[in-house]
Amino acid sequence: MAGKELANVRRKFVETADKELINQLLDDLLEDGVLNEGQKDSVLEENSSTANKARSLIDMVRKKGDEASRKMIAHLQSRDPSLYSELGLSSGQPAQPKPQKEQQGPTTLIRTSEDFWREKLNDRDVYTAAKNSMRNRVALLIINIKFTDEKLNRKGAEKDEANMEKLLTALGYEVVKHINLTGKAIDDAVNDFSKLPKLKETDSVLVVIMSHGKLGAVLGVDWKKEISDNERPDEFLINNIYKHLGPEKCPALLNKPKIIIIQACRGEEEGSVLVRDGANPAVVCDNAGEENIEDDGLRFVNKEKDFISLLSCTPDTVSYRQTERGSFLIQHVVEVFNSFAQKDDVEELFRKVMQRFEDFPCQTKRQMPTKDRCTLTKRFYFFPGL
Repeated sequence: MAGKELANVRRKFVETADKELINQLLDDLLEDGVLNEGQKDSVLEENSSTANKARSLIDMVRKKGDEASRKMIAHLQSRDPSLYSELGLSSGQPAQPKPQKEQQGPTTLIRTSEDFWREKLNDRDVYTAAKNSMRNRVALLIINIKFTDEKLNRKGAEKDEANMEKLLTALGYEVVKHINLTGKAIDDAVNDFSKLPKLKETDSVLVVIMSHGKLGAVLGVDWKKEISDNERPDEFLINNIYKHLGPEKCPALLNKPKIIIIQACRGEEEGSVLVRDGANPAVVCDNAGEENIEDDGLRFVNKEKDFISLLSCTPDTVSYRQTERGSFLIQHVVEVFNSFAQKDDVEELFRKVMQRFEDFPCQTKRQMPTKDRCTLTKRFYFFPGL
């Protein structure tokens, strides 16, 4: 049995496998579906030494059974024939490369079919998305990478920038991009964005802001921990997004979806706790009652409507980023959108992003994105590729 064979060579594999071989096997097994992204990352992130990475990898695959073990043995034979022979392995067949079409799934946006778009076109529960309005889509992308205090530099955020710009463009949005802004400059950028003539023609907007943060605010590049009494912290209040893009200041976006994604910490606490069964949280329900409503002929609109936001973590907690691959949130947003945006509405896409974090690789550094201030009254589909 392949699992038993791996068990028999475990010690020798741990002593012999080098870093390059481990990385190659992880990529192979991820492509095969034996491992997922979280499991691959846990092997790399939670083990400091090469030997520990090798031990974690072989144990993880072995516990998945004979089929997974056979695939690892086959990849080992292909990647390092001499080690394969030295270990005395015999199971498995050389791994067959997957068709190119299948390899593109996780990295390329899948197109929506014309039939699916037509099916939703006259659905009263779906926001209108005519082809002309989709061609006029516009998105705002703000990312802070380098800070005045170099210790705050966000290594790996360049990957987030490239990944997000690629995704937004593939979804049909013209990207207005700003890099390394102060808090005031972020506010000015959002305000200027709200006045773009193209907003009158678009069916939706996407605003993505990536930086350091704290509860209720995104930090500007001049932010510092200690300031004098007469200084103001270099911060952008997240609430200002809703003010600038709401109906009072931006009537061009009335009744149009406004999708907000913010990758930033919301505090300094870890996102994991130890729990026990039997906890009964209190539930509080406020009942505001009803008031008499009269129509005096004036038209009022909701102060805040047609928004949906995805924040990278729960209040008061931190969010995480890999220095080589970028933040976990953006990685999962790209992965989910590429795979499901052709058929799922934005709320379902956000739910699937959150679901990815249930298998977060670092058990002591839990993170859970949060849907926030959702006032969408219908379903919104991106209809990519039309």
